[in-house]
Amino acid sequence: MTEEQDPDSRSRRYMLRRSIMDYGMGVIIFCLGIFFLIAPKFKVVFGIDEMFRYMFGGLCILYGLFRVYRGYKKNYFN
Repeated sequence: MTEEQDPDSRSRRYMLRRSIMDYGMGVIIFCLGIFFLIAPKFKVVFGIDEMFRYMFGGLCILYGLFRVYRGYKKNYFN
Protein backbone atom coordinates (compact mmCIF):
# COMPACT_ATOMS: atom_id res chain seq x y z
CA MET A 1 0.00 0.00 0.00
CA THR A 2 1.47 3.35 -1.01
CA GLU A 3 1.60 6.36 1.27
CA GLU A 4 -1.24 8.14 -0.56
CA GLN A 5 -3.57 5.19 -0.05
CA ASP A 6 -2.76 4.75 3.63
CA PRO A 7 -5.74 6.04 5.68
CA ASP A 8 -3.49 7.07 8.58
CA SER A 9 -1.32 9.15 6.29
CA ARG A 10 -4.33 10.91 4.81
CA SER A 11 -5.78 11.69 8.22
CA ARG A 12 -2.41 12.97 9.51
CA ARG A 13 -2.08 15.27 6.49
CA TYR A 14 -5.65 16.47 6.98
CA MET A 15 -5.02 17.19 10.66
CA LEU A 16 -1.82 19.09 9.83
CA ARG A 17 -3.60 21.16 7.18
CA ARG A 18 -6.50 21.95 9.53
CA SER A 19 -4.21 22.86 12.42
CA ILE A 20 -2.16 25.21 10.23
CA MET A 21 -5.38 26.85 9.05
CA ASP A 22 -6.64 27.15 12.64
CA TYR A 23 -3.35 28.73 13.78
CA GLY A 24 -3.36 31.20 10.89
CA MET A 25 -6.99 32.21 11.16
CA GLY A 26 -6.73 32.40 14.95
CA VAL A 27 -3.82 34.83 14.76
CA ILE A 28 -5.55 36.94 12.11
CA ILE A 29 -8.82 37.14 14.07
CA PHE A 30 -6.95 37.84 17.32
CA CYS A 31 -5.04 40.71 15.68
CA LEU A 32 -8.28 42.08 14.24
CA GLY A 33 -9.75 42.15 17.75
CA ILE A 34 -6.70 44.00 19.07
CA PHE A 35 -7.01 46.46 16.19
CA PHE A 36 -10.66 47.16 17.04
CA LEU A 37 -9.72 47.84 20.65
CA ILE A 38 -6.84 50.25 19.88
CA ALA A 39 -8.21 51.82 16.67
CA PRO A 40 -8.84 55.29 18.19
CA LYS A 41 -5.12 55.59 19.00
CA PHE A 42 -4.46 55.37 15.24
CA LYS A 43 -7.23 57.90 14.46
CA VAL A 44 -9.40 55.22 12.80
CA VAL A 45 -13.10 55.99 13.17
CA PHE A 46 -15.83 53.38 12.78
CA GLY A 47 -19.50 54.17 12.28
CA ILE A 48 -20.57 52.09 15.29
CA ASP A 49 -21.05 52.82 18.96
CA GLU A 50 -17.98 52.51 21.18
CA MET A 51 -19.57 49.80 23.33
CA PHE A 52 -20.24 47.60 20.28
CA ARG A 53 -16.68 48.17 19.05
CA TYR A 54 -15.32 46.96 22.38
CA MET A 55 -17.70 43.98 22.41
CA PHE A 56 -16.78 42.99 18.86
CA GLY A 57 -13.07 43.37 19.61
CA GLY A 58 -13.41 41.21 22.71
CA LEU A 59 -15.33 38.54 20.80
CA CYS A 60 -12.67 38.53 18.08
CA ILE A 61 -9.94 38.07 20.68
CA LEU A 62 -11.82 35.20 22.35
CA TYR A 63 -12.60 33.48 19.05
CA GLY A 64 -9.02 33.92 17.84
CA LEU A 65 -7.72 32.30 21.02
CA PHE A 66 -10.21 29.47 20.59
CA ARG A 67 -9.01 28.85 17.03
CA VAL A 68 -5.40 28.70 18.16
CA TYR A 69 -6.38 26.31 20.97
CA ARG A 70 -8.28 24.10 18.53
CA GLY A 71 -5.25 24.00 16.24
CA TYR A 72 -3.09 23.01 19.20
CA LYS A 73 -5.41 20.20 20.38
CA LYS A 74 -5.97 18.74 16.85
CA ASN A 75 -9.19 17.04 17.98
CA TYR A 76 -10.92 16.95 14.58
CA PHE A 77 -12.32 13.43 14.41
CA ASN A 78 -14.17 13.23 17.73
